[in-house]
Amino acid sequence: MNTAGTIDRPLTHDPKKQAPMKSSTSEPVGSASPDATAAGAPDTRQNRTREMQLIPEALARAHMHDRLRTADQERRAVRLATARRMQRRAERASMRARRALAMAVMQ
Repeated sequence: MNTAGTIDRPLTHDPKKQAPMKSSTSEPVGSASPDATAAGAPDTRQNRTREMQLIPEALARAHMHDRLRTADQERRAVRLATARRMQRRAERASMRARRALAMAVMQ
């Protein structure tokens, strides 16, 4: 059975074996990119397909980069808050020691 493929069920899934895409007659002239040559069309379609397949990976990579940056910012904020808390505690201890020394000298 030698029937032509449809959009949903192409004859082949290999982009290099598919016929190059043709512009429709209903489009205005110059609205789309010019027709590709027959030799360059499969390569272009292959590259486009590869890029389309890599889009989810790129999105996941960007999402993970954003989450790592957010986590790093949160870690820095927690570290800064801890450092400030420890500094206040050290200042209070220093003031207690000064007062104790002053009381010891006065007696």
